[in-house]
Formats: sequence, C-alpha cells, structure tokens
Amino acid sequence: MNRFTADSTAIIDNGATIGENTRIWQWVHVCAQACIGSDCSLGQNVFVGNKVIIGNNVKIQNNVSVYDNVTLEDDVFCGPSMVFTNVYNPRSHVSRKHEYRDTLVRRGATLGANCTIVCGVTVGEFAFVAAGAVVNRDVPAYALMAGVPARQIGWISQHGERLDLPLSGEGEAQCPATGACYVLSESGVRCVAA
Repeated sequence: MNRFTADSTAIIDNGATIGENTRIWQWVHVCAQACIGSDCSLGQNVFVGNKVIIGNNVKIQNNVSVYDNVTLEDDVFCGPSMVFTNVYNPRSHVSRKHEYRDTLVRRGATLGANCTIVCGVTVGEFAFVAAGAVVNRDVPAYALMAGVPARQIGWISQHGERLDLPLSGEGEAQCPATGACYVLSESGVRCVAA
C-alpha cells in the first residue's frame, strides 16, 4: 500500500523513494533513483530526475523540472515554472553528463516563479529568490535576491518578511510578523530568538 497519493496520470518509476503524505499531481514523472521526503507536494507537470534528493515538506509548483544533481532540503518552496540547470555550458552535440554540477537549496529557502538557478550554486537557508531572478552565484542565508543576474537587495526573515538591516556591517532587527530577533555580523544573518 502506498503511503503517498499520486494522480493516475503520474509516472513513478520503480525504485523511486517517496515519503508519507506526499501528494503527486497530474502529469508528474518521478525517475527511479529519486528520493522524495514526507509531506511534499509536486504540482502538475513536475519532473524529478534520478540523482535528486528532496527533503520533507517541500512544495514544488507546476511546470518545474528538478534535474540530476539537485538537492532540496526540508521546507523549500519552488515557485511555478522556475528552472534548475545541471550543465553550465550545454551543447546539443557535446555529451556533458559527466560534468553535471551540484546545486544545493538549503532549508526553508523560497525560489520565486520563473526564476532560474544556474547549476553549481548553493542557496542559503531561508533565502528568498524573487520571481524572474537569475541566480548564478551562491546566495547567503536569509538573503533577498532579485534581478538578472540576481543581486542581494536585502534580508528576509524565516516568516518571509523583509528585515530592516543594512546589506553589510552589523545590525539587529525584529521580524515584523513574529517578533523574532535577527542579528547581522561579518558572518551574515542569523536568528537568535524566535
């Protein structure tokens, strides 16, 4: 008996690991070596490759392809039609499967609709990538990123609220929604009291 639910149009290859209470919607394809956690949601027309690890409570909206060598930690949100890549310089006539670059999206990060994550980067925990942004370098934890190419425009709380902190230096701010305290130092932003 399946511990997850899948629409009748979904293709789940034998060998895929899928956790409890995960919901798989129409026209999804999950490859045989994929590992998907519990309480996830895979929207319509999602593709999950073989060398993919997806944590718990991950939400992947419609029309997203999660290609080989992508890891999504717990509580990641992938907005509609956002894009992952796994080859930096693709050519149709040159096989580069041995050159796949690892992409890591840390716990709690949000990847907005239609953004692109160029392979080989790490998106820090609770970072927020705005809709349409193109990320081509590592993103710090709690960073708010926007633009093409993406640049940091601020800091954001675990709740998804903008923090009143400078881009660099030192500072302290509270999340306007929860009151949690965040501290900026040379090593970046961290939540010190939730």
